[in-house]
Amino acid sequence: MKISFLGAAKIVTGSNFLIETKNTKFLIDCGMFQGSKPINRMNYEPFSFNPKEIDFMVLSHAHIDHSGRIPKLIKEGFKGDIYSTKATADLCSIMLPDSGHIQEMENEWDNRKRRRSGEKLREPLYTVKEAEESLRYFKSVLYDQKIELNEEVTLRFRDGGHILGSSIIELWIKEDNRETKLVFSGDLGRKDRPILKDPYLIDEADYLIMESTYGNRLHSPSEDDTKKLISIINTTVKRGGNVVIPSFAVERAQDIIYELNKYYTKYTKTEDQDFLSVPVYVDSPLTVSATEIFLRNPDCFDEDTLNLIKIGNNPLDFHNLKFTRTVEESRQLNISKESKVIISASGMCTAGRIKHHLKHNLWRKESTIVFVGYQANGTLGRRIKEGEKVVKIFGEEIQVNAEICSLEGFSGHADREGIIQWIKSFKNKPQKIFVVHGEEEATEEISRKIEEELNIVTHIPELGESLSIEGENILPRGRVKIDRRSKELREMEENIEKLKSIFLPTFQRLGYKTNGSTDSEELNNIKNKLIEIQKNILDLNMIITERKDKKGNKK
Repeated sequence: MKISFLGAAKIVTGSNFLIETKNTKFLIDCGMFQGSKPINRMNYEPFSFNPKEIDFMVLSHAHIDHSGRIPKLIKEGFKGDIYSTKATADLCSIMLPDSGHIQEMENEWDNRKRRRSGEKLREPLYTVKEAEESLRYFKSVLYDQKIELNEEVTLRFRDGGHILGSSIIELWIKEDNRETKLVFSGDLGRKDRPILKDPYLIDEADYLIMESTYGNRLHSPSEDDTKKLISIINTTVKRGGNVVIPSFAVERAQDIIYELNKYYTKYTKTEDQDFLSVPVYVDSPLTVSATEIFLRNPDCFDEDTLNLIKIGNNPLDFHNLKFTRTVEESRQLNISKESKVIISASGMCTAGRIKHHLKHNLWRKESTIVFVGYQANGTLGRRIKEGEKVVKIFGEEIQVNAEICSLEGFSGHADREGIIQWIKSFKNKPQKIFVVHGEEEATEEISRKIEEELNIVTHIPELGESLSIEGENILPRGRVKIDRRSKELREMEENIEKLKSIFLPTFQRLGYKTNGSTDSEELNNIKNKLIEIQKNILDLNMIITERKDKKGNKK
């Protein structure tokens, strides 16, 4: 058996793993890369395998960093079944077309710029129609249902507790009269979170592919963050501002609604009338549709949520909660002078209506921006969260004057301790753990903890790395084509993107171009160009100083 790590290796997004046996090739996930411009460009690269040769795909859950390149996969020749839970298929039925709409809109915007500069136009990654076409390849499987996909591969989904329909994937792979059990954690959820059941505890595995998004952090209790959110809302409203919450349309938004529902129910007859009068808007058609899908899949709910439904309390609704669908309704939120809470997608602020709400609120000292989910490196959300004082939204520079808060207690990912405890629950521990889906600091820390506390050997794969599992040995098989984008290159390109905004004339003089196919020779050329740019920094200090004097911030 050969495993190739084609995404979510030393980065969080782009989840994609190729499993090859003597007679079968299949994928686990086919997610979109999200983050900086160099990372986003990776979505347009050809797959490092022939999609026509892939027999089937197994999808852990619906989040776009796990499912977002499925239409591209089918567009390029994949014709097999896509196995997922019913709830995952339901969510993909709205999320993939929505992603297709974003691809079309962003491509149109990009092509307008290309026309003006005389560059070659390009097609969108995929269209709404192509995304809708991809849905017919989905094949729903029940949790805990063990099915034989072919003579070599048997599959079972266990509840991952991360989002509605999310799964831990168990695979039994037969080769040469020997059976190997491979477990993929997917995005592992947290215990005692609202709405969903806790992550299922697995008994045994020979090899484990383990996510590590928060492998170097410990979350605060969700109850504490709920109290903090209520306090933030009250404080912001008293100073006349808005609370803007960038939220993933699936799970984070519903978690927030659920917690606010409990607060409204509990305090309806108290003196806290100021809070009870604050309108809460869910301004995301995708979130509205996702919430409807939640209510159609109660089999995924935990006991507390089911009990609320039984007594007639809709846990995803409350007094003063308003859902907006139309563009005009969304615009009115930024015209209205009343203080309000706005929950809007996308969660990393990369697209959608949230960018409009940030544009109208970031510059206001009265307003508060509350991050409740992971912000990938290079995204607008990450830059705001890390303290950038000026950001560009729709081509306009916006001062960041609003209060910035982060409530990681709402996260749907297990933290370092949650990961360790989940692995401890294995009755027969895996002989090796591949640590993926995390930035390097997170993967390194959780790998060290696993080896120190659990005495299990770990390996952190490089992007594009391929390993062969033979008997009890794991043999390196080199790296596949995608590995040309090493960490060093990605960091170099990210630095170039930042420098381009400052030193554009210098880049034009150097003739630098990016085509998404950089090799080692071009990397050396890029390094040399950076050195030349660095030599020009002293000459440009006066310009930078003048800009700082005008704006009060480094450009």
